[in-house]
Amino acid sequence: MSDTYSSTRNSDISPVGLANGTPSPAASNAIRKKLMGYVGFANLPNQVHRKSVRKGFQFTTMVVGESGLGKSTLVNTLFNTALYPPKEPMPPAAERPKTVAIESIGADIEENGVRLHLTVVDTPGFGDFVNNDDSWKPIVENIESRFDSYLEQENRVNRSKIVDNRVHACLYFIQATGHSLKQIDIEFMRRLHTKVNLIPIIAKADTLTDEEIAEFKERILADIAHHNIHIFQAPTYDNEDEETIAEAEEIASKIPFAVVGSDTIVDTPDGRQVRGRAYPWGVVEVDNEEHCDFVKLRQMLVRTYMEELREYTNDVLYENWRTEKLLSMGVAQDSTVFKEINPAARMQEERIMHEAKLAKMEAEMKMVFQQKVQEKEAKLKQSEEELYARHKEMKDALEKQRADLEDKKRKIESGRPLTPEKASTSRKKGFLRT
Repeated sequence: MSDTYSSTRNSDISPVGLANGTPSPAASNAIRKKLMGYVGFANLPNQVHRKSVRKGFQFTTMVVGESGLGKSTLVNTLFNTALYPPKEPMPPAAERPKTVAIESIGADIEENGVRLHLTVVDTPGFGDFVNNDDSWKPIVENIESRFDSYLEQENRVNRSKIVDNRVHACLYFIQATGHSLKQIDIEFMRRLHTKVNLIPIIAKADTLTDEEIAEFKERILADIAHHNIHIFQAPTYDNEDEETIAEAEEIASKIPFAVVGSDTIVDTPDGRQVRGRAYPWGVVEVDNEEHCDFVKLRQMLVRTYMEELREYTNDVLYENWRTEKLLSMGVAQDSTVFKEINPAARMQEERIMHEAKLAKMEAEMKMVFQQKVQEKEAKLKQSEEELYARHKEMKDALEKQRADLEDKKRKIESGRPLTPEKASTSRKKGFLRT
């Protein structure tokens, strides 16, 4: 039991505390303090365990691959129950389906008091046609329709009974050719790797030798890396023990899983009864790790990482699809909604915004002042020009008057009449008097 706890301010806690098992920077800077006594929150995992056992679990897996690769047999072997009844071959005269069908089988299974509602989605007809163009479309549409159904349930007023029917894992069966991925395999995984957890499986691996399987795995991984296809990888977390880390690395080293499926009990040469397939040269044991990777597949899919598959589907795959869906519908959200704010950072941000506002107001006032000054200067210049024109006009008038006066002065001084008309008139008047 831990006797310490972490103390930190609410403003320093990131909305997402962990991402892929890595603590946030705020969480890593938490202050460790010693408890003075037993509090009881160390019992929280037990509470979660009791609640989970009471509610039960839901898990949906999809199996995709060509007919005859042992999909139904492997599912029965994985969950140790007869989910699929034995299939009877179709007679030659029977009409073959022309499209990929989607079939779901649900079952409630229980183990040691833990209830699991298992849904297996089968895709009969995939890759079985002469023309397999767009054979992945019904599968993509089915996965997206399950996302749509879950989104519709989330938007209900009463969300107390949400049924999670989303596909949490897709087991993709690859034919054991020993060469490389076929074009239909690459195209299918390219279309689905952003919507579902892909787990590639080499079916009927007992038809290849160990060396052929190793080379085939290398080619498959090279094709997957070349086309940027994301397949499910076991997550790693901090503070895990060496045994858990070694187990995760061993599981990752087995991908893609080379498996053999069989729910038939056979006798081995040494007298044991095992699930396997009997051949003239010996017995292939399903649960023997030296014979195939079935144990590691079951360990990853069921025993160790089933909850991680559900969590990654909900937190990453579904959220990405939901975001694209809502954005395509024109729904937008403010990025600051539900965001925890550091008060000091908020004050600094407000101060910066206030200073920017003041700077903007100052620039606007300067611009208005300069505009007013320019207008005043233009008006003063116009007034100055008008005054200069009036001054010139008055000066010209005064000069003309001065010139007239000077002319009159010269005439008076020389004895000439000021105006000829007046002189002639006076002579006429004088003549009449005499």
